[in-house]
Amino acid sequence: MPLFLYVFLKKRYTMKCPCCSNKLYAECCQPYHNKEKYALTAEALMRSRFSAFAIPNGDYLMNTTLPAKRKFHTKEEMQEWGEINQWIKLEIVNVPTINQVEFKAYYIDQDQNEQLHHELSVFQKMNDRWYYVSGEFLNDN
Repeated sequence: MPLFLYVFLKKRYTMKCPCCSNKLYAECCQPYHNKEKYALTAEALMRSRFSAFAIPNGDYLMNTTLPAKRKFHTKEEMQEWGEINQWIKLEIVNVPTINQVEFKAYYIDQDQNEQLHHELSVFQKMNDRWYYVSGEFLNDN
């Protein structure tokens, strides 16, 4: 095996998951990103979507958006949002209902400013799969 491939694979399978679960990426969000399995809860989908911004993986973000809401987004926009920001940390604040997740996403924007995205997200389960529907931005002031 060529050295560059060995280094790439070793990093890929030993890196911590960006969703801050303290699990390895290969054992956490990667199986969702690779379509090996689907998130069983709204929180798991939220974590996998954060990781998809951090990786970034615009295809996964589009595919996990509720089909009726996809017209409001493009895969390219989601991919770019992931690429231009440095995703630092995900904090799950609350899971008030089975289909809602409140979270804080910490990142550094393209101008090197620290940012906080605080949102209450709504998810919908359809055909045994969870999808992102919408989010309400929450103010931390």
